[in-house]
Amino acid sequence: MAGCLAGKVALVTGASSGIGEAAALALAGAGAAVALSARRVDRLRALVDHIHAAGGKAIALPGDAAVEAEATRAVIDTIDQLGRIDILVNSAGVIQAGGVESLSLDEWRRVIDINLFGTLYTCKAAIGPMKTQGGGDIINISSTAGRRAAGLFGPYSTSKFGLTGLTESLRQEVGGAGIRVSIVEPGATATEVAGGISDPAMRAAMTDHVGKDTAMQPDDIAQAILFITSLPARANVSQILIRPTADTAAM
Repeated sequence: MAGCLAGKVALVTGASSGIGEAAALALAGAGAAVALSARRVDRLRALVDHIHAAGGKAIALPGDAAVEAEATRAVIDTIDQLGRIDILVNSAGVIQAGGVESLSLDEWRRVIDINLFGTLYTCKAAIGPMKTQGGGDIINISSTAGRRAAGLFGPYSTSKFGLTGLTESLRQEVGGAGIRVSIVEPGATATEVAGGISDPAMRAAMTDHVGKDTAMQPDDIAQAILFITSLPARANVSQILIRPTADTAAM
């Protein structure tokens, strides 16, 4: 599949680690120029250096996806510096344990602002340029928690259910303009997602969950993203549910 995205430009949010980082590497490896957005500047710069060393093209666009102006600026800067935007991968996300009674509304807002509104901001900014170009790909990274409510992770599950609705409504809105909109819903994947959980016991449980031997690796999800972007423009894979082979529980 190497080279299948030559001439394309991609913006990846949440690119400093996990699925976002793997997506950036995979897209660059397939020939796309990649703009990398996240809050951790040092990691972004290291990833840019890594992609350059491998012969690819990348730029760092530090910013917070939860801040509308910064999320919008990432799209604008991608176009200004790389000339266009063909692929938008919304991978920025956080998780927090708790429910309606046990977790503060500030924490609820933080999770929903990053996971849902952060995606909305970049999508809104990218639609106009993609329409002008005649098409593009928007890929939103969700979770199995967006299909099956997780009571112990109320705000996370709420944000991901909302992301499912946003993705499908956007697909219906812009598909006629040649813009493909997809949602990818991974199960347990070995990332740093658990690090921000404030409750020590829940942080340890989530760390074990995503660190088990049978968990997927971020590149497994990145390969699904490549599959979506490599199909002919007439075909929109609008939804991919991807889980560890050993996860045999019913949804």
